[in-house]
Amino acid sequence: MSRITSLAAVAAVSAGLLVAGSVPASAHAASHPRHHGLDQHSLASGWRHVKVHHAKHAHAPVAGTPVTKASGLLGPLTFDVGRGGTLYIGQDFSGTLTKVAPGGVATDLVGPNGTDLAAVSVHRGAVTWAERVGDEESVTSSVLKRRAPDGTVTQVADLLAYDAAHNPDGSTTYGFTHLPAGCTVPPGFQYTGGVDSHGYGSVTVGRYTYVADAGGNDVLRVDRRGHVSTVAVLPPKAVTVTADVAAAFGLPACVAGSTYLLEAVPTDVEVGPDGWLYVSSLPGGPEDGSFGAVGSVYKVNPRTGHVRLLATGLAGATGIAVAPNGTVFAAELFAGDVVSISTKGVVSPFVTLPQPAGVEWHRGKVYVSTHVLSGPVGEVVAVPVR
Repeated sequence: MSRITSLAAVAAVSAGLLVAGSVPASAHAASHPRHHGLDQHSLASGWRHVKVHHAKHAHAPVAGTPVTKASGLLGPLTFDVGRGGTLYIGQDFSGTLTKVAPGGVATDLVGPNGTDLAAVSVHRGAVTWAERVGDEESVTSSVLKRRAPDGTVTQVADLLAYDAAHNPDGSTTYGFTHLPAGCTVPPGFQYTGGVDSHGYGSVTVGRYTYVADAGGNDVLRVDRRGHVSTVAVLPPKAVTVTADVAAAFGLPACVAGSTYLLEAVPTDVEVGPDGWLYVSSLPGGPEDGSFGAVGSVYKVNPRTGHVRLLATGLAGATGIAVAPNGTVFAAELFAGDVVSISTKGVVSPFVTLPQPAGVEWHRGKVYVSTHVLSGPVGEVVAVPVR
């Protein structure tokens, strides 16, 4: 299961941060820090300016001047760059898959269909994406689709059916780990992973497509026949509950100082030059600074499923890209930054951009989707790396 809820949700919505669109969403802030689909409401209501200070280290990449490659987009949370610089963009809030040629001519390949459309990637001219139908509370459909170079669209796999049958994180416990004797919390603050699916990032390598499932808290492998298997379940993120957080959620004062395990919520997956999968994680719970910057980037061995933490302390890790030398670029949606992460896990500032989400590497440039929560003014920009 996954949900973004926020202590700032009501204030954010009332301040007009909720983006208009057709994706169904619950209009209320949930009463516990779980984290169901990364939909327009949850992202917008969770968004609040959070600036995280990363130190610039020697030999860290330097950003050139961003150049706009596409504009007028509605919620471009995920995208990919194809041959010749052609962009394939998922306009999540309208359920539209859009192709933008290098000259800027845009063509809608799929939709608008009102679904949650994410996990866009391209491989040998075939475009893959995920569609989800549901809201923060429930999901009725989560599938992986593909458009062949000849325009034929097929359903590759039923991600929700797989999660319902296997529930990879079903044995993982979320919530409080050790409470003081006699300290009890309401139902919902301690639970195991339930059935949920939200394909949010994808990448195809050889015979397999790997999917970062934000609902299942796992990384999935899908073969050419649509057979789905689990590569790894990402570990929960441990945070310390402060007295202020306890009060905001209506919890007893005795929980202050206790550890809470948040759902991992993977948001993107890429393959590095070392053959490992690189996965960004935007953990469930408030992203307004109450728990600090809890986003992370993990490395996952696609053969063994071994998970290794590369870096943490990111404010809204929604998208990543891996350069040929192994440097990782990660978006911090809630801080308005893109950072670089060295092969040793050293985080450095790279470029400041408004509401960055998707990140891709293409021919010496970092492509970033921006203004993703501001209505139909989203963009994709290319940032040269020096």
